[in-house]
Amino acid sequence: MAAIRFDKVQKYFGRGDKRMHALSNINLEIEDREFLAIVGPSGCGKTTCLRLVAGFDAASEGSVSVAGKPVMKPGPDRAVVFQQFALFPWKTVRGNIDLGLRNKAIGFEEREKRIADVLKLMNLETYADAFPHQLSGGMQQRVAIARAYVLDPEVLLMDEPFGALDAQTRVVMQEELVRLARVQPRTVLFITHAVEEAVYLADRIAVMTRRPGRIKELVDVKSVRDAEKWNRFERIEDVMDLDSFVHLRTGIWRSLREEKNG
Repeated sequence: MAAIRFDKVQKYFGRGDKRMHALSNINLEIEDREFLAIVGPSGCGKTTCLRLVAGFDAASEGSVSVAGKPVMKPGPDRAVVFQQFALFPWKTVRGNIDLGLRNKAIGFEEREKRIADVLKLMNLETYADAFPHQLSGGMQQRVAIARAYVLDPEVLLMDEPFGALDAQTRVVMQEELVRLARVQPRTVLFITHAVEEAVYLADRIAVMTRRPGRIKELVDVKSVRDAEKWNRFERIEDVMDLDSFVHLRTGIWRSLREEKNG
């Protein structure tokens, strides 16, 4: 059973003459613990796909399911990480991470154990009592990811999570996400405008057309990565020079350029 499934999904916004067709016949299955990235032209419906899985919006036609159950509303089986860190400025790192656990009515001892584990996982132990304004952008996004991981969700939804970071910090966070995917793998739906980021992080990449967004092609990165043994590399600059990486990146860029110029 697929972890996430889109079945003949159509999405419209507005009514009458102002109705806008956002998504057209989306059929997509994301396997358990698979990392799937979606790329496409601006306005093609990438974030709309994520919002349907999160339960923030509903499909106009068709269905979206997680673990075989139709998505009707947000739920604890799905955690979302946004581009903006959305941390509470009056709470410490520990307090921000703890908030979701309190909402799940988890007991004090279990909350403390989970918080300690995720602080260690995210290398945030020395910042547990710091406030968001005392942290860099990259550190704040670490806290946002930790807040999602501590809930132990089945699905992690990431909407351009590194888009607000400077180039160097973005690379560090990409490498950090690869490390997390090895240590504690999750089913991940990752939205990005950055093709190189998608190729580096994802097992597969869904390339979308311009609006109304359709799945134009699915690119299998994992088979190439496994064949080329990318996993022995820890840094993105070591991977980006590989012929296989360049070939995948170039192919996706050409596909996107066709949509822009079409």
